[in-house]
Amino acid sequence: MEDTLFAQARRLGSAEVSDALDYFGLPGSAPGIAPVAGPQRLFGPAFTVRFAPVDTGVPGTVGDYLDDIVPGAVAVLDNAGRADCTVWGGIMSQLAAHRGVAGTVIHGACRDTAEAGLAGYALFALGRFMRTGKDRVQVDAVGGAVSMAGVRVAPGDIVVADQDGVVFVPAARAREVFERALAMQAVERRILAAALDGMALSEARRQFGYHTLQRKPAQAA
Repeated sequence: MEDTLFAQARRLGSAEVSDALDYFGLPGSAPGIAPVAGPQRLFGPAFTVRFAPVDTGVPGTVGDYLDDIVPGAVAVLDNAGRADCTVWGGIMSQLAAHRGVAGTVIHGACRDTAEAGLAGYALFALGRFMRTGKDRVQVDAVGGAVSMAGVRVAPGDIVVADQDGVVFVPAARAREVFERALAMQAVERRILAAALDGMALSEARRQFGYHTLQRKPAQAA
């Protein structure tokens, strides 16, 4: 059973988690990756796959790893940001949705987005493109560290994604990051409540320390 902290963290937005990562001086926000199909919220541990260009030998495959993804996990695919071929399509979306995979995040392109939408499957990518990756790229590694738009992601790191984009939280730091994000969320709600009640926004921000929320205590002093 999921503990209370992670149940609460599921309701956080990517912006709130990004601010908490800033507080700890951690990278994690992946520029350019955005929702392209299905639900626009995603939360779960990363299942990582790295692709590489097909070499001069016998080409490998682009997708048999799906059988190994457990329900609730997020497929995190590193295709080096390539926009000229896809590594995820309609069969994958429909089967992943059927098996309870939380969603897919791609540093690269996907296709058959209408099928993902009909299946209610969350797809986040740099973009969409119709051309297959078969015989262009192949699976290079499964279960290792990958690079997602410059962010290092290891298996088990937590993926948080919504309309604003995608952030990756290191598994070893997840509890403190989510605790900080929830605390910052509470402060921002107090600021909004005070301003709605008639207080000047500048005063509400000053009282609750809005401008230093992302800074560590030594930096905020």
